[in-house]
Amino acid sequence: MEKILFKYRLFPLVLSIGFFCFACNDHTEKRAKSNDDIESIKHLKVYSQDGRFAGWPANNAIWNWGDEILVGFVEAEHYETEGFHTYNRETARNKYARSLDGGETWVIEDAYELGQTGWAFDNNLPDELAEEPKILEESIEDFTNPDFLITWMRYNFHNGPSIFYYSNNRGHEWNGPYRFPDLDTPGIGTRTDYIVEGPQELSAFMNTAKENGREGRLVYTRTTDGGMTWELVSWLGDEEPEGFEIMPSTVRLSPTEIFSTLRARDMNPRRDYMKAYRSVDNGQTWNEETEPVFDTGAGGSPPALLQMDDGRLALAYAYRSRYGSRICLRISDDNGQTWSHEIPIRTGDMANADIGYPRMIQREDGKLLIIYYWNHAANPKAKPYRYIAASIIDLTELGI
Repeated sequence: MEKILFKYRLFPLVLSIGFFCFACNDHTEKRAKSNDDIESIKHLKVYSQDGRFAGWPANNAIWNWGDEILVGFVEAEHYETEGFHTYNRETARNKYARSLDGGETWVIEDAYELGQTGWAFDNNLPDELAEEPKILEESIEDFTNPDFLITWMRYNFHNGPSIFYYSNNRGHEWNGPYRFPDLDTPGIGTRTDYIVEGPQELSAFMNTAKENGREGRLVYTRTTDGGMTWELVSWLGDEEPEGFEIMPSTVRLSPTEIFSTLRARDMNPRRDYMKAYRSVDNGQTWNEETEPVFDTGAGGSPPALLQMDDGRLALAYAYRSRYGSRICLRISDDNGQTWSHEIPIRTGDMANADIGYPRMIQREDGKLLIIYYWNHAANPKAKPYRYIAASIIDLTELGI
Protein backbone atom coordinates (compact mmCIF):
# COMPACT_ATOMS: atom_id res chain seq x y z
CA MET A 1 0.00 0.00 0.00
CA GLU A 2 1.26 3.42 -0.92
CA LYS A 3 2.64 5.54 1.90
CA ILE A 4 1.47 9.14 2.01
CA LEU A 5 4.21 11.36 3.38
CA PHE A 6 3.68 14.36 5.58
CA LYS A 7 4.33 16.62 2.61
CA TYR A 8 1.12 15.16 1.29
CA ARG A 9 0.61 13.71 -2.03
CA LEU A 10 2.72 15.10 2.65
CA PHE A 11 -5.20 19.82 -1.94
CA PRO A 12 -16.52 27.31 -7.01
CA LEU A 13 -17.68 25.64 -3.88
CA VAL A 14 -21.13 25.86 -2.27
CA LEU A 15 -21.97 24.60 1.18
CA SER A 16 -25.43 24.43 2.70
CA ILE A 17 -24.57 23.64 6.28
CA GLY A 18 -24.62 27.09 7.78
CA PHE A 19 -21.01 27.50 8.91
CA PHE A 20 -19.49 28.49 5.58
CA CYS A 21 -17.17 31.49 5.89
CA PHE A 22 -16.31 33.63 2.89
CA ALA A 23 -14.12 36.19 4.66
CA CYS A 24 -13.70 35.79 8.40
CA ASN A 25 -11.79 38.12 10.67
CA ASP A 26 -11.46 38.75 14.38
CA HIS A 27 -14.78 40.62 14.49
CA THR A 28 -16.81 37.87 12.83
CA GLU A 29 -14.98 35.21 14.83
CA LYS A 30 -16.40 36.64 18.07
CA ARG A 31 -19.84 35.63 16.84
CA ALA A 32 -18.84 32.22 15.50
CA LYS A 33 -20.74 29.17 16.61
CA SER A 34 -19.27 25.74 17.25
CA ASN A 35 -19.54 23.17 14.48
CA ASP A 36 -19.09 20.22 16.85
CA ASP A 37 -22.58 18.97 16.00
CA ILE A 38 -21.87 18.66 12.26
CA GLU A 39 -21.99 14.90 11.66
CA SER A 40 -19.57 15.07 8.74
CA ILE A 41 -16.84 16.56 10.98
CA LYS A 42 -15.65 14.67 14.06
CA HIS A 43 -13.23 16.12 16.64
CA LEU A 44 -11.04 13.91 18.84
CA LYS A 45 -8.23 14.31 21.35
CA VAL A 46 -4.94 12.67 20.41
CA TYR A 47 -3.02 13.66 23.55
CA SER A 48 -4.34 15.76 26.44
CA GLN A 49 -3.15 15.84 30.03
CA ASP A 50 -3.75 18.33 32.83
CA GLY A 51 -0.62 20.28 33.68
CA ARG A 52 1.05 19.48 30.36
CA PHE A 53 1.59 21.36 27.12
CA ALA A 54 1.45 19.63 23.73
CA GLY A 55 1.97 21.36 20.42
CA TRP A 56 3.34 21.88 16.93
CA PRO A 57 2.72 18.78 14.79
CA ALA A 58 3.99 20.80 11.80
CA ASN A 59 7.41 21.12 13.46
CA ASN A 60 7.60 17.35 13.22
CA ALA A 61 5.91 15.21 10.56
CA ILE A 62 3.08 12.84 9.70
CA TRP A 63 3.05 9.58 7.74
CA ASN A 64 0.48 6.90 7.08
CA TRP A 65 0.16 3.40 5.72
CA GLY A 66 -3.53 3.01 5.07
CA ASP A 67 -5.14 3.62 8.44
CA GLU A 68 -1.91 3.31 10.43
CA ILE A 69 -0.77 6.85 11.20
CA LEU A 70 2.31 8.27 12.91
CA VAL A 71 2.59 11.95 13.85
CA GLY A 72 5.18 13.84 15.89
CA PHE A 73 4.68 16.63 18.41
CA VAL A 74 6.31 18.39 21.38
CA GLU A 75 5.27 17.71 24.99
CA ALA A 76 6.33 19.74 28.05
CA GLU A 77 5.23 21.07 31.42
CA HIS A 78 2.51 23.70 31.25
CA TYR A 79 3.92 27.04 32.39
CA GLU A 80 1.89 30.22 32.68
CA THR A 81 3.74 33.08 31.05
CA GLU A 82 3.04 36.43 29.48
CA GLY A 83 4.60 35.04 26.32
CA PHE A 84 2.78 33.35 23.47
CA HIS A 85 3.45 29.70 24.34
CA THR A 86 2.60 28.41 27.82
CA TYR A 87 5.30 25.79 28.26
CA ASN A 88 8.51 25.23 30.17
CA ARG A 89 11.01 24.76 27.36
CA GLU A 90 13.52 23.14 29.70
CA THR A 91 11.16 20.15 29.93
CA ALA A 92 10.28 19.93 26.22
CA ARG A 93 10.63 16.51 24.55
CA ASN A 94 9.64 15.01 21.23
CA LYS A 95 6.81 12.49 21.23
CA TYR A 96 4.94 10.47 18.64
CA ALA A 97 1.31 9.45 18.47
CA ARG A 98 0.43 6.28 16.58
CA SER A 99 -3.02 5.16 15.45
CA LEU A 100 -3.97 1.84 13.88
CA ASP A 101 -7.59 2.74 13.14
CA GLY A 102 -7.49 5.88 11.03
CA GLY A 103 -7.09 8.28 13.94
CA GLU A 104 -9.95 7.11 16.15
CA THR A 105 -7.61 5.98 18.96
CA TRP A 106 -3.97 6.75 19.71
CA VAL A 107 -0.95 5.44 21.62
CA ILE A 108 1.81 7.88 22.66
CA GLU A 109 5.45 6.89 22.09
CA ASP A 110 8.61 8.55 23.42
CA ALA A 111 10.98 9.66 20.66
CA TYR A 112 14.10 9.14 22.77
CA GLU A 113 13.17 5.54 23.52
CA LEU A 114 12.68 4.99 19.77
CA GLY A 115 16.23 6.20 19.02
CA GLN A 116 15.93 9.97 18.54
CA THR A 117 18.72 10.64 21.02
CA GLY A 118 20.13 13.98 19.86
CA TRP A 119 19.52 17.38 21.41
CA ALA A 120 17.38 19.72 19.33
CA PHE A 121 15.20 22.77 19.80
CA ASP A 122 12.20 21.63 21.88
CA ASN A 123 13.88 18.26 22.42
CA ASN A 124 15.82 19.57 25.38
CA LEU A 125 17.73 16.48 26.47
CA PRO A 126 20.24 16.77 29.32
CA ASP A 127 23.91 16.52 28.36
CA GLU A 128 24.29 13.07 29.88
CA LEU A 129 21.56 11.68 27.60
CA ALA A 130 22.10 13.62 24.37
CA GLU A 131 24.24 12.03 21.65
CA GLU A 132 26.34 14.16 19.34
CA PRO A 133 25.26 14.07 15.68
CA LYS A 134 27.52 12.07 13.39
CA ILE A 135 28.30 11.86 9.70
CA LEU A 136 26.25 9.40 7.65
CA GLU A 137 28.91 6.89 6.55
CA GLU A 138 26.78 4.46 4.52
CA SER A 139 24.03 5.38 2.10
CA ILE A 140 20.45 4.72 3.12
CA GLU A 141 19.57 1.48 1.39
CA ASP A 142 16.21 2.19 -0.26
CA PHE A 143 14.07 5.31 0.03
CA THR A 144 11.24 3.48 -1.77
CA ASN A 145 10.90 0.94 1.04
CA PRO A 146 7.25 1.57 2.04
CA ASP A 147 8.25 1.56 5.71
CA PHE A 148 11.02 4.15 5.24
CA LEU A 149 10.78 7.51 7.04
CA ILE A 150 13.12 10.48 7.35
CA THR A 151 12.74 13.51 9.59
CA TRP A 152 14.75 16.66 10.24
CA MET A 153 15.22 18.60 13.49
CA ARG A 154 17.15 21.75 14.26
CA TYR A 155 19.16 23.48 16.96
CA ASN A 156 17.20 26.66 16.27
CA PHE A 157 14.68 27.85 13.69
CA HIS A 158 16.98 30.42 12.11
CA ASN A 159 20.41 29.19 11.05
CA GLY A 160 20.38 25.74 12.63
CA PRO A 161 22.30 23.58 12.26
CA SER A 162 19.92 20.77 11.36
CA ILE A 163 20.12 17.06 12.05
CA PHE A 164 18.17 14.12 10.66
CA TYR A 165 17.04 10.61 11.53
CA TYR A 166 15.69 7.81 9.38
CA SER A 167 13.71 4.65 10.04
CA ASN A 168 13.13 1.53 7.97
CA ASN A 169 10.27 0.16 10.10
CA ARG A 170 7.57 2.83 10.30
CA GLY A 171 9.25 4.77 13.09
CA HIS A 172 9.48 1.93 15.61
CA GLU A 173 13.27 2.45 15.55
CA TRP A 174 15.24 5.49 14.36
CA ASN A 175 18.84 5.76 13.13
CA GLY A 176 20.75 8.95 13.92
CA PRO A 177 21.25 11.72 14.75
CA TYR A 178 23.15 12.63 11.56
CA ARG A 179 24.56 16.01 10.63
CA PHE A 180 22.98 17.86 7.73
CA PRO A 181 25.15 20.29 5.72
CA ASP A 182 24.39 24.00 5.41
CA LEU A 183 24.84 23.79 1.61
CA ASP A 184 26.63 27.16 1.42
CA THR A 185 23.62 28.99 2.83
CA PRO A 186 23.65 31.25 5.93
CA GLY A 187 22.38 28.19 7.80
CA ILE A 188 19.61 25.58 7.61
CA GLY A 189 17.12 25.28 10.47
CA THR A 190 14.47 23.13 8.87
CA ARG A 191 11.40 21.00 9.47
CA THR A 192 10.39 17.96 7.40
CA ASP A 193 9.02 18.18 3.84
CA TYR A 194 10.22 15.61 1.32
CA ILE A 195 9.36 13.55 -1.76
CA VAL A 196 10.78 10.10 -2.44
CA GLU A 197 11.95 10.02 -6.07
CA GLY A 198 13.72 6.64 -6.30
CA PRO A 199 15.69 4.04 -4.33
CA GLN A 200 18.62 6.44 -3.83
CA GLU A 201 17.00 9.76 -4.76
CA LEU A 202 15.02 12.05 -2.48
CA SER A 203 13.92 15.68 -2.78
CA ALA A 204 13.57 17.90 0.31
CA PHE A 205 12.31 21.45 0.81
CA MET A 206 14.03 23.37 3.59
CA ASN A 207 14.09 26.59 5.61
CA THR A 208 17.31 28.58 5.43
CA ALA A 209 18.43 31.71 7.21
CA LYS A 210 18.61 35.06 5.48
CA GLU A 211 21.84 37.03 5.34
CA ASN A 212 20.98 38.57 8.73
CA GLY A 213 20.87 35.10 10.30
CA ARG A 214 17.07 35.09 10.75
CA GLU A 215 14.81 32.43 9.26
CA GLY A 216 13.22 33.44 6.01
CA ARG A 217 13.99 31.59 2.75
CA LEU A 218 13.31 28.24 1.14
CA VAL A 219 15.52 25.94 -0.90
CA TYR A 220 14.93 22.79 -2.91
CA THR A 221 17.59 20.18 -2.13
CA ARG A 222 18.20 16.70 -3.49
CA THR A 223 20.28 13.61 -2.83
CA THR A 224 20.95 10.98 -5.49
CA ASP A 225 23.24 8.74 -3.44
CA GLY A 226 21.11 7.66 -0.51
CA GLY A 227 21.75 10.73 1.63
CA MET A 228 25.55 10.72 1.49
CA THR A 229 25.67 14.07 -0.33
CA TRP A 230 23.10 16.80 -0.94
CA GLU A 231 22.78 19.40 -3.69
CA LEU A 232 21.09 22.77 -3.40
CA VAL A 233 19.11 22.68 -6.64
CA SER A 234 17.27 26.00 -6.47
CA TRP A 235 15.80 28.78 -4.34
CA LEU A 236 12.05 29.28 -4.10
CA GLY A 237 11.64 33.02 -4.65
CA ASP A 238 14.07 35.31 -6.43
CA GLU A 239 14.71 37.75 -3.59
CA GLU A 240 15.20 37.59 0.15
CA PRO A 241 11.91 38.65 1.83
CA GLU A 242 11.82 41.36 4.48
CA GLY A 243 9.68 39.04 6.60
CA PHE A 244 9.87 35.32 5.93
CA GLU A 245 8.84 32.47 3.64
CA ILE A 246 9.11 29.23 5.62
CA MET A 247 7.60 25.83 6.47
CA PRO A 248 6.74 24.45 3.01
CA SER A 249 4.28 21.66 2.28
CA THR A 250 4.88 20.23 -1.17
CA VAL A 251 3.39 17.78 -3.67
CA ARG A 252 4.69 16.38 -6.94
CA LEU A 253 2.01 16.68 -9.64
CA SER A 254 3.90 15.05 -12.52
CA PRO A 255 7.43 13.95 -13.45
CA THR A 256 8.23 17.61 -14.15
CA GLU A 257 5.74 19.63 -12.06
CA ILE A 258 6.09 20.37 -8.33
CA PHE A 259 3.75 22.58 -6.29
CA SER A 260 4.72 24.01 -2.90
CA THR A 261 2.71 26.04 -0.39
CA LEU A 262 4.37 27.91 2.45
CA ARG A 263 3.91 30.19 5.44
CA ALA A 264 4.67 33.83 4.65
CA ARG A 265 4.91 37.14 6.46
CA ASP A 266 5.17 40.70 5.17
CA MET A 267 6.43 43.41 7.52
CA ASN A 268 5.25 46.79 6.17
CA PRO A 269 2.38 46.50 6.68
CA ARG A 270 2.40 43.32 8.77
CA ARG A 271 0.48 40.46 7.16
CA ASP A 272 0.61 36.70 7.78
CA TYR A 273 -0.62 34.61 4.86
CA MET A 274 0.25 31.73 2.54
CA LYS A 275 2.21 31.79 -0.67
CA ALA A 276 2.67 29.15 -3.35
CA TYR A 277 5.36 28.34 -5.89
CA ARG A 278 5.22 26.05 -8.90
CA SER A 279 8.01 24.46 -10.92
CA VAL A 280 7.36 22.91 -14.33
CA ASP A 281 10.99 21.93 -14.95
CA ASN A 282 11.43 19.55 -12.03
CA GLY A 283 12.58 22.14 -9.54
CA GLN A 284 15.15 23.99 -11.62
CA THR A 285 13.12 27.22 -11.57
CA TRP A 286 10.03 28.40 -9.68
CA ASN A 287 7.15 30.76 -10.40
CA GLU A 288 5.03 32.43 -7.74
CA GLU A 289 1.36 31.41 -7.90
CA THR A 290 -1.93 32.82 -6.61
CA GLU A 291 -1.92 33.18 -2.82
CA PRO A 292 -3.93 30.23 -1.43
CA VAL A 293 -4.83 32.14 1.77
CA PHE A 294 -4.72 35.94 2.07
CA ASP A 295 -4.79 36.12 5.89
CA THR A 296 -3.85 33.51 8.50
CA GLY A 297 -4.30 35.72 11.55
CA ALA A 298 -2.08 36.63 14.48
CA GLY A 299 1.24 34.88 13.96
CA GLY A 300 0.26 32.96 10.86
CA SER A 301 0.06 29.27 10.07
CA PRO A 302 2.06 26.68 8.17
CA PRO A 303 0.17 24.82 5.45
CA ALA A 304 -0.71 21.14 5.32
CA LEU A 305 -1.07 20.17 1.67
CA LEU A 306 -2.01 16.88 0.04
CA GLN A 307 -3.22 15.56 -3.28
CA MET A 308 -6.36 13.55 -2.66
CA ASP A 309 -7.24 10.27 -4.32
CA ASP A 310 -9.50 12.09 -6.80
CA GLY A 311 -6.62 14.34 -7.89
CA ARG A 312 -7.78 17.52 -6.17
CA LEU A 313 -5.57 19.38 -3.71
CA ALA A 314 -6.60 19.89 -0.09
CA LEU A 315 -4.98 22.60 2.02
CA ALA A 316 -5.44 22.72 5.81
CA TYR A 317 -4.32 25.63 7.96
CA ALA A 318 -5.14 27.61 11.09
CA TYR A 319 -6.46 31.13 11.46
CA ARG A 320 -5.04 32.37 14.78
CA SER A 321 -6.84 34.99 16.84
CA ARG A 322 -6.90 35.95 20.51
CA TYR A 323 -10.68 36.29 20.16
CA GLY A 324 -11.12 32.71 18.96
CA SER A 325 -9.09 30.71 16.45
CA ARG A 326 -10.21 28.21 13.85
CA ILE A 327 -8.97 25.30 11.74
CA CYS A 328 -9.76 25.68 8.06
CA LEU A 329 -9.67 23.86 4.74
CA ARG A 330 -9.56 24.92 1.10
CA ILE A 331 -9.85 22.78 -2.02
CA SER A 332 -8.36 23.24 -5.50
CA ASP A 333 -9.55 21.30 -8.54
CA ASP A 334 -6.95 22.82 -10.90
CA ASN A 335 -3.67 21.89 -9.20
CA GLY A 336 -3.48 25.02 -7.08
CA GLN A 337 -4.18 27.66 -9.72
CA THR A 338 -7.36 28.66 -7.87
CA TRP A 339 -8.80 27.79 -4.47
CA SER A 340 -12.23 27.46 -2.93
CA HIS A 341 -13.50 29.79 -0.25
CA GLU A 342 -12.52 28.95 3.31
CA ILE A 343 -14.27 25.95 4.86
CA PRO A 344 -14.23 26.19 8.68
CA ILE A 345 -13.44 22.79 10.17
CA ARG A 346 -13.26 23.79 13.83
CA THR A 347 -14.41 27.09 15.31
CA GLY A 348 -16.36 28.53 18.22
CA ASP A 349 -14.27 26.71 20.86
CA MET A 350 -12.81 29.86 22.45
CA ALA A 351 -9.30 28.81 21.47
CA ASN A 352 -6.73 31.58 21.71
CA ALA A 353 -3.95 32.10 19.18
CA ASP A 354 -1.62 29.40 20.58
CA ILE A 355 -3.02 26.72 18.27
CA GLY A 356 -2.66 25.12 14.86
CA TYR A 357 0.48 23.87 13.07
CA PRO A 358 -1.56 21.18 11.25
CA ARG A 359 -0.53 18.01 9.47
CA MET A 360 -2.97 16.04 7.29
CA ILE A 361 -3.48 12.67 5.61
CA GLN A 362 -6.29 10.97 3.71
CA ARG A 363 -7.67 7.78 5.22
CA GLU A 364 -8.47 4.60 3.30
CA ASP A 365 -12.17 5.50 3.39
CA GLY A 366 -11.43 8.83 1.70
CA LYS A 367 -11.98 10.99 4.78
CA LEU A 368 -9.40 13.63 5.66
CA LEU A 369 -7.64 13.59 9.02
CA ILE A 370 -6.14 16.86 10.27
CA ILE A 371 -3.87 16.83 13.35
CA TYR A 372 -3.13 20.12 15.17
CA TYR A 373 -2.71 21.57 18.64
CA TRP A 374 -5.66 23.25 20.33
CA ASN A 375 -6.95 24.88 23.52
CA HIS A 376 -9.97 26.59 25.08
CA ALA A 377 -7.97 29.23 26.92
CA ALA A 378 -10.00 32.23 25.73
CA ASN A 379 -12.70 30.91 28.08
CA PRO A 380 -11.66 31.99 31.61
CA LYS A 381 -13.61 29.05 33.06
CA ALA A 382 -11.87 26.44 30.89
CA LYS A 383 -8.60 24.64 31.55
CA PRO A 384 -5.72 26.50 29.87
CA TYR A 385 -3.78 23.46 28.69
CA ARG A 386 -2.77 23.00 25.06
CA TYR A 387 -3.42 19.55 23.61
CA ILE A 388 -3.09 17.58 20.38
CA ALA A 389 -6.41 17.30 18.55
CA ALA A 390 -7.70 15.60 15.42
CA SER A 391 -10.56 16.37 13.07
CA ILE A 392 -11.95 13.75 10.71
CA ILE A 393 -13.75 15.27 7.72
CA ASP A 394 -16.13 13.47 5.36
CA LEU A 395 -16.04 15.63 2.23
CA THR A 396 -18.73 13.54 0.55
CA GLU A 397 -21.16 14.24 3.39
CA LEU A 398 -20.27 17.93 3.10
CA GLY A 399 -21.06 17.83 -0.60
CA ILE A 400 -17.51 18.76 -1.56
